[in-house]
Amino acid sequence: MKGFHDKKKGFGITYDNIYLVNGARTPFGKLCGTLGNVSPTDLGIYATRAAIEKSGIKGKDIDQVMYANIGQSAADAYFLPRHIGLFSGIPEGIPAVMLQRICGSGFETIIAGAEQITLGKAQTALCGGTENMTLSPTVSFGNRMGYALGKIDFKDMLWEALNDTAAVPMGCTAENVAQKHGITKDDANIFAKQSIDKYLAAQKRGFFEGEIVKMNSAEFAIDGLITRKVKLPKHAVDFCTDENVRPADLDAMSKLPSVFARDGVQTAANSSGIVDGAASVVVASGDFVKTKGLKPLSRIVASATSALDPRVMGLGPVPAIKLVLEIAGLSLSDIGLIEINEAFAAQFIGCERELKLNRDICNVNGGAIALGHPLAATGTRLSLTLSREMKARNVKYGIASACIGGGQGTAILFENI
Repeated sequence: MKGFHDKKKGFGITYDNIYLVNGARTPFGKLCGTLGNVSPTDLGIYATRAAIEKSGIKGKDIDQVMYANIGQSAADAYFLPRHIGLFSGIPEGIPAVMLQRICGSGFETIIAGAEQITLGKAQTALCGGTENMTLSPTVSFGNRMGYALGKIDFKDMLWEALNDTAAVPMGCTAENVAQKHGITKDDANIFAKQSIDKYLAAQKRGFFEGEIVKMNSAEFAIDGLITRKVKLPKHAVDFCTDENVRPADLDAMSKLPSVFARDGVQTAANSSGIVDGAASVVVASGDFVKTKGLKPLSRIVASATSALDPRVMGLGPVPAIKLVLEIAGLSLSDIGLIEINEAFAAQFIGCERELKLNRDICNVNGGAIALGHPLAATGTRLSLTLSREMKARNVKYGIASACIGGGQGTAILFENI
C-alpha cells in the first residue's frame, strides 16, 4: 500500500492483494415505477443478499459493512447500513457505516473497504449503495419552530439533490462543459443513442443476467428482530428489468427541448435517468480469497479522488483518471476498458475529448443515459459491470470513474486476474 496526496492533483492509494470478489444489483426501476415504494434499505438488502451468495461465501464471513445512500428517502434511513447488514445475514457483532461522496459514494465504499482490509481491520467488506429517488421527500425545514401565516416553505429534495447552491444546477454544469468544448446537441444525441444501443445489445446477449437479482415480494426475517416485509406490484414476478431503457431515435431526440439552458444541448433523452436501485459487492483480502478457494472478478489496484471548479463538475473524471494512472505507473494506452458514468452526454464527451479516449472501449454495455443513475449505487454498479466485462474480454486493466456534484471525481483501477 502506498498513499499519495497533492493539493492540486488530489489524493490516492495503491493496494496490495485486495480483490473485488463478486456482486449483484437490483434492476433499476424508473421514476414512480415498479420499485417506487420499496425503501432504499430493502433495495440494499436484495442486492446484498445476492452479492454474498454470488461471491460464494456466507453472511458470517463479512467483517465490515460499508454502505452509501445520498437522498434519505425512508423514515428509518438513519439506520440504513446497519439494517442492510443485519437483514442480509451478517452477524450482529459486525459494525456498519454509511458513506457519502454524492455520485462517487458507491466507489467510496469500495475504497473504504479496501483500506480497512489494508489496515488489518478486516479480511472482508460488504460494500455498496442504494437509492430510491421516487421516495425522495418534500420537506419544510424549520417547521418545528413555527411559521408565519401563509409562509410555509416546502422544498423538493429530489430537485435539491440536483442543484449545487454554491454554483449552478448539475445540468447547467453539463452545458458549461458543452460550451467549453464546442459540443453540439447532435453530438450529445448521437452519444446518447450509442449508449442506449450498446445497452440493448448487451441485454440481448444476456450480459445483465449475470448481475441483476430477480426481485419478488419478500419477508426478511432475522431471529429477535422485527421482520421486514416488501410488497411489489402484482405484475412484478421475478422482476429483473431496467425500466428506464427505451429505444432511441435520433429524429425524435432532435425535437426535444433543451432542459437546462436556452438553445442548450442537454435534453431528457441525453441525460441520465432518475431511477431507484441498489448495488453491492464483496471486497476481500488475498489471504481470505486463497483460504476460501474463491475466484474473484478483479484485483483492486489503485484509487484516486480529485476536485475541480464546480461549474464544470462533469469533467471530474479527467484529473481522477490521470492521477490513478500516475500512482499506478500506467498510461492510458494500458487500459483496455473504461466506465465513466454518463450523468450527461456533454459531460462524458468533455471527458472523452480532454483524455483523448477511444469511445470503442468506453461504456461498452451502455451507461446511465440508458439504464439510469441511482446516485449512491452507481459507483458500485460501474465497478461490478466493468470487472465482469474485463473477465469476459480477457482485458488486463480497466478504470471506472464518475463526476461528483460540487466539482469532484473518483476513479478506481482494476486488474483482471
